[in-house]
Amino acid sequence: MGDPVNAQSLDPKVAGVKGENIGAGGFGIHGICDTGHGVHGQSRTSKGVVGESQGFHGVFGKSRDNVGVAAESQNAEAMNAVSHSSKHAALIAVNDAGGEGVHGRSGPNVGLFGESQTGRGVHGVSNTNFGVSGISNGFPGVSGTSLNGRGAEGLSTKREGVVGISKQSTGVFGFSEASGDGVLGQSTSGVGVHGKGGRLAGLFEGNVEVTGNIEVTGKGSDIRLTNADCAEDFDVCGAIKVEPGTVMVLGDEGTLFESQQAYDKRVAGVVSGAGDYKPAIVLDGGKSSGNRQPIALMGKVFCKVDAQFGTIQVGDLLTTSPTAGHAMVASEPVRAFGTIIGKALRPLVSGKGLIPILVALQ
Repeated sequence: MGDPVNAQSLDPKVAGVKGENIGAGGFGIHGICDTGHGVHGQSRTSKGVVGESQGFHGVFGKSRDNVGVAAESQNAEAMNAVSHSSKHAALIAVNDAGGEGVHGRSGPNVGLFGESQTGRGVHGVSNTNFGVSGISNGFPGVSGTSLNGRGAEGLSTKREGVVGISKQSTGVFGFSEASGDGVLGQSTSGVGVHGKGGRLAGLFEGNVEVTGNIEVTGKGSDIRLTNADCAEDFDVCGAIKVEPGTVMVLGDEGTLFESQQAYDKRVAGVVSGAGDYKPAIVLDGGKSSGNRQPIALMGKVFCKVDAQFGTIQVGDLLTTSPTAGHAMVASEPVRAFGTIIGKALRPLVSGKGLIPILVALQ
């Protein structure tokens, strides 16, 4: 047994150990160890091991019962992989035995972090299991950040593209500051995005746009909306927005105007959005060159009323009044038919005011 080789270099441009193999497919440096590291590189200020190859692996580590290549650093990246080819990844992890392609584990921070300027932050490929699997005890299992592309992308031909499982927090979390997608799911034969949870299967903070159908199935399935009325967009006369709570009537061309007379059979509804009530559903949200506003046709809405034509009590039927854009109590039953806006949900003894009503056109 010979003494171990100790090679040192004081020149920062010269390696401590250099192995070169000019044969096709050979190793520059080949280290074999039964129970320890095949090749161990240690550096105080730079890279522990650097491997360069023209046609094969720059660094190759093989182990029967332990880690093939182990990288460890106290104050910097344990491993830095850089590729100058636009067609090749900086790091490729392949598992052909059913395990994870890349496995990231962290105690208090990110299990696996990928960052990209223009492409994928993290890309994992596996033939039989997860392409990318991240496990963390106190932070996201997988965190992907991208300035121009997708932070994290999952692609599968037979199973789910992305699987997120959490016992205490969010299974999959997506956030986008610009015009990109927070979470994008695509499938030609299955489910693009599938959410399953004890309290909520999915939570969206912000606007949600659906270009296809929405199907609600299952026994006891409900759609719950926190806002109040069901409104529909109408073209409103004039370029200036009409104040929410205003009573509106139909014009000859279907355009809406402020009500101007009592017991008007052209009454269409109330401009939605006044007070504490906002529209829960807005129909006919098509684009128009004119001024379009949501008109409450059903449900609770705050409405302008004028009590000078009679005191308004809870439950009173309301109709249009001579005061522009205001409702009043319908005290003449014969004239009221076909002009009713709804029922008062709050009284008004005198003067003008804004009270909640239950819209029920009749």
